[in-house]
Amino acid sequence: MPPRQRQALEFVLDNLVWFMLLAVLAIFSAVIPNYFQPGIFANIIEQSSVLGVMSIGLALVIIAGHMDLSVESVAALSAMVTGILFASSGIGLGITLTPGWLVVPVSLGAGLLVGAAIGVLNGFLVVKVKMNAFIVTLASFIWVRGLVVALSGGRSAQNLAPELRWLGIQRVLGIPLTAYIAIFCFVAFSFILAKTRFGRHLLMIGGNEGAAFRAGIKVNKVLMAAFVLSGAIAALAGWLLAIRTSGATANLGAGMLFNAFAAVVIGGVSLKGGVGSLPGVYAGVLLLSSINTAINLMGLPAHYTQVIHGLLVLAAVLLDTLKQTIRKQLA
Repeated sequence: MPPRQRQALEFVLDNLVWFMLLAVLAIFSAVIPNYFQPGIFANIIEQSSVLGVMSIGLALVIIAGHMDLSVESVAALSAMVTGILFASSGIGLGITLTPGWLVVPVSLGAGLLVGAAIGVLNGFLVVKVKMNAFIVTLASFIWVRGLVVALSGGRSAQNLAPELRWLGIQRVLGIPLTAYIAIFCFVAFSFILAKTRFGRHLLMIGGNEGAAFRAGIKVNKVLMAAFVLSGAIAALAGWLLAIRTSGATANLGAGMLFNAFAAVVIGGVSLKGGVGSLPGVYAGVLLLSSINTAINLMGLPAHYTQVIHGLLVLAAVLLDTLKQTIRKQLA
């Protein structure tokens, strides 16, 4: 194959999810009245914020060749801790700080600490004890969600501190601040994954862990960092969810794990590890949010969302297999 055609084919393969997103937006704009307008796109970006942040940590662990199923429960626990500490109704303690803005970094720090601690536990069991990551994080998914229910007693924490509520509803140019935080996270971690030694080592470990070890990479250290980051980033997603909803309930964020997993796979992250980019994951998140918005506008039952997401995951896995086959032929 001529070099130019080969480069063009590789470009399409690397950015396939963006072409899918543009195609979906074009189709919805053509068939759904009032879909093509700034308010709708702002809503899509807003819906993508929490799911997008959660998908970043999950993607890092999958790129490293492992799995973290605990992200949804970690997010719920982070939201519940924030709610219990700084909500004034329900089970919230309504703690106040002086000056009031301190509640933002303190609540965020508490959530990140909780998430990082669970990440350390997951990483220790996987990296040091050599337990299977799927089983370890599945167990964490269950026991952490149980801990959220135990802490809340099935009740909710409502009416977060005014500073947190302001942060959750504030908009700039029609887009909420939480969406800007999500975009900043994607930019920062995309840089880390593509331009830093840690990111390169993460990709190498996911591609071939044995070869990475023989090349002198500190595999255990990098993998431990990936699990800790996944836990902390999931906690950030939970904190964002809490400030958006001004509180927390025991089932907050239920089902987000599967959507995050779908976004990561659709975004081009290989389940075999070693392949993937965070801009692609963000495109996957936007694609899911676009579909959800279209379903709402068309007034279709909510269960159609699950059907479409499931079919998209199957299509993404099929495309991933197809892309790997084409790349082997190009090599």
